[in-house]
Amino acid sequence: MTDKNKKKNLSTASRLSVAPMMDWTDRHCRHLHRLMSARTLLYTEMVTAPALVRGDARHLLGFGPAEHPVAVQLGGSDPAELAQATAMCCDEGYDEVNLNVGCPSDRVQSGCFGAILMKQPVLVADCVAAMIAATRVEVTVKCRIGVDDQVPEEVLPAFLETVSAAGVRRFTIHARKAWLEGLSPKENRDIPPLDYDLVLRMKREFPQLHISVNGGIDTLEQARGFLEAGLDGVMIGRAAYHTPGDILLGADEEIFGQPGRKTAEQVVDEMRPYIARHLQAGGRLHNVTRHMLGLFAGRPGARGWRRVLSEGAPRPGAGLEVLDAALAQVVPAAMAG
Repeated sequence: MTDKNKKKNLSTASRLSVAPMMDWTDRHCRHLHRLMSARTLLYTEMVTAPALVRGDARHLLGFGPAEHPVAVQLGGSDPAELAQATAMCCDEGYDEVNLNVGCPSDRVQSGCFGAILMKQPVLVADCVAAMIAATRVEVTVKCRIGVDDQVPEEVLPAFLETVSAAGVRRFTIHARKAWLEGLSPKENRDIPPLDYDLVLRMKREFPQLHISVNGGIDTLEQARGFLEAGLDGVMIGRAAYHTPGDILLGADEEIFGQPGRKTAEQVVDEMRPYIARHLQAGGRLHNVTRHMLGLFAGRPGARGWRRVLSEGAPRPGAGLEVLDAALAQVVPAAMAG
């Protein structure tokens, strides 16, 4: 596939994406999500460039071929180091490399990357220029609308103009400010008000850019609304993780026009060979099933499903029999209806 076709395919896939989420979107989670949706763009957890370049942590880049289309998110602020890390990601076979300019955690701030980089758009431009020069795949940016006392209406368009001039064509904008002092990372996901109108305005001001919105979106109906309003993509975070059936089982049909919606039971059945291989390799059941707890959310028996997995999967030697016992708690959809 040519680079041009790859970019076109990614542009289509990013109509809906699952946000990079620390401690959540690992390779087991992504395998589950891919079984639920063949088209949705998936992201890794953030991997820091220093960990890859200085810490010899290439194992953090591992992923399975079934996960495509899949993007890796990098954290960092040193152009040369990010270029090296990007080249490593390209060698591993990722479809996209994304730069984190949105995470508000203390760890990220101390490393001078994440949301604090909203204050240094020229540095971000230098970073992405170095990354683009180091890879064949598309380099993208995930950012906030601003941080602290910045005025988003002034800061965001200037940021997009500066960074896009360095070659980035695809941005995902978390439609909240980040407060780097006074709010925890968790509070930064909820307390600052959402400004979807500003993100929509950015698409009108920069029609040549591919702009996705992120933040507070928890239904496919909302996602379709943003696409119909003119945005190019929607990124969903916690809802795609906690209630994946509501988001991902219907995504291919409702967002991409592809028929053939699976049931949650089918997905559990398709996860069995993957889980068996993981256990055979010495892994623990809980490593995988912790990502499956919300699979039946809203269905009769969902609480029993969660309870059996939560209690049984972490036990030493737990195997597929725990999955069977959990599934036995769920009332079949036909009976429930």
